[in-house]
Amino acid sequence: MRQRIFVYEHLSGGGLADDGGGADAELLAMGLAMRDAIVQDLARIEGVTVSCATSARAGCVPASPRVTPVRPERGESPFGFVRRQTQLHDRVWIVAPESGGLLACMRKMVGKERWIGCDSTAIRIASSKGATSEHLTRQGLRTPFLGASGVSRWVVKPDDGAGAVDTRVHTSFDGALADLARRKRPGPLGTLEPWVDGEPMSLSLLCGGGRTELLSINRQHIRIDDGGVLHYEGVQIGALALDDPRADALRDTASRVAQAIPGLRGFCGVDVVWHPQCGPVVIEVNPRVTCAYVGLSAALQRPLASEIVAMFMEQETLGVA
Repeated sequence: MRQRIFVYEHLSGGGLADDGGGADAELLAMGLAMRDAIVQDLARIEGVTVSCATSARAGCVPASPRVTPVRPERGESPFGFVRRQTQLHDRVWIVAPESGGLLACMRKMVGKERWIGCDSTAIRIASSKGATSEHLTRQGLRTPFLGASGVSRWVVKPDDGAGAVDTRVHTSFDGALADLARRKRPGPLGTLEPWVDGEPMSLSLLCGGGRTELLSINRQHIRIDDGGVLHYEGVQIGALALDDPRADALRDTASRVAQAIPGLRGFCGVDVVWHPQCGPVVIEVNPRVTCAYVGLSAALQRPLASEIVAMFMEQETLGVA
């Protein structure tokens, strides 16, 4: 296998505003962790050379003779940078938020021949939390809206947001409605849904080639402060063993999500809450690498990046779009 692969993580690759805000710094740290995990995995593949996008605020790239740092030119936009690098590489692996249609635009610009990741339809569905819940509910999966009786709290969040950014939990429906109304003038569209009590989890999936594999069941550390603001405080990969009593239900949920959104390919994440009575409730789908990828190859003792690249090469050989 001889492949030139360009890895672009949006925040560390030049897409971060230069205001130095604390939230930006926190997101940048997560972005760098995902970028470096992918690059380090790719650098172990014989015959693969990696160009790793970086910027002044991102610092050094993983040290390896197979890894070369590349930077946007002065005044070059993220789209211009990615477009230029795409022409120089066989494959492009992008980690970017769905917010504002960014991931979808990158997918369209790179093109299916070079893209490592989910297809355009899957990205479009998963880019909207409301559309995802509606779509999965129609497919019979349990979501916050299916069987939402006895709700005591409500959550309002950006419809296309990433993680827990700008997410608030309310104890009254009127308060949630007022929050939603404020977000509509002006700004990105928000979404309101019942808050699901239970254990926050994420499922790491390997999708493609007609199969869906549950790689790990992770525990998400979530905190709600006194003002109702939701804070994401990290993820524990492999928190539940794959032979845990709950694993079969979670594996079934993962399989049904992939059947409902067949364009999920490569590494994907599904956020769920394990409700004490209902079991797994799907909150959202991440059609890209998530923080749960970091350290997962070592934990599983598997070359995940190698498997993913091979999957896309096989699909190309078979003519799969």
